[in-house]
Amino acid sequence: MEKKFDFKSIIGSFQLYGDLISVNPYGNGHINDTFEVVCNQSGTRVRYILQRINTNVFRDPVNLMENIRRVTAHLNSRCGDSRQTLTLVPAKDGKCYTVDAEGNYFRTYLFIENAQSYDILENSKQAYEAARAFGKFQADLADISGGRLAETIKDFHNTPVRVQNLENAIKMDKCNRLKDAAAEIDFVLSRKESCGKLIALQQQGLIPERITHNDTKLNNVMIDDATQSGICVIDLDTVMPGLAHYDFGDMVRTGTSPAPEDEVDLSKIYMRFEMFEALLRGYCSEAGKVLNDCELEYLPFAGALITLEIGTRFLTDYLEGDVYFKTHRPGHNLDRARSQFQLVRSIESQMDEMQKLLNNVRKEIKK
Repeated sequence: MEKKFDFKSIIGSFQLYGDLISVNPYGNGHINDTFEVVCNQSGTRVRYILQRINTNVFRDPVNLMENIRRVTAHLNSRCGDSRQTLTLVPAKDGKCYTVDAEGNYFRTYLFIENAQSYDILENSKQAYEAARAFGKFQADLADISGGRLAETIKDFHNTPVRVQNLENAIKMDKCNRLKDAAAEIDFVLSRKESCGKLIALQQQGLIPERITHNDTKLNNVMIDDATQSGICVIDLDTVMPGLAHYDFGDMVRTGTSPAPEDEVDLSKIYMRFEMFEALLRGYCSEAGKVLNDCELEYLPFAGALITLEIGTRFLTDYLEGDVYFKTHRPGHNLDRARSQFQLVRSIESQMDEMQKLLNNVRKEIKK
């Protein structure tokens, strides 16, 4: 059922000026409700993005919004161009959000004109630009002040925890599905030892905690219509403490295969090396300014690890009865897991070439 909101009251709670012309659903996001707001300001049409935060997913919207406020304020102080970062419109009470009469949390951003995001990358230049934007995002946040950000979702990219969840689901087998997923379970458990590698390196002090985006789908970067440059990282709900590898790994997962993540023909799933190269070069062109040698060394490994992690989550959800991810057919989550694991195989088979490329890129960074 379509949700009904009192938009006149909600929009009136923000520091927006002029006469309201229209409010319409916008984009294709699956978590929050997003709307395009159009106002008439002295004869000029001005657009904004209004979003209702999904508090079923994000249980602490106040801390979430404080994270976004701090991050966007810092980025705005660095770039000097309002199109290069999201800009929050404050509420009339000075907060960066408002709460309506039903308890819904809303926020408003300036609309970034003359740019768009792409669900499917059309070429390696777009991959390079998206990765460069994410790398710049991470590098620019390396010196943010004010203490540690809040964790909006605990253990979001903690791979050992995700494997433990799978093992719990195996023990329970509450839907009697183990028999259909034996090969996939073996695939994960045979790689269990490597799943804690990044966390172990962090605990040894070899790689630092950073502020990471944690949802680096390449459609979360706005590409300038005229220059085709990546100008702005969007969808900041999962910005929180993490490891650089979480962001780069998910770029590899989402940006290198030509097939969708639920493709059932596994022969169509493979890592396109040219796309990996574009992602690595784009990301390192900016993030390489702040990453240490150990962080750089494990970037190729991160692509395989994060892909394995997401596949493990799909597999766990399948065993538990499809309770987290939306499914559209029987066995959908198992298909997703198989797709991810096929991509892991492809990444692993090209690891030597990925490392050689990385060594060349590292030399270029140091020049």
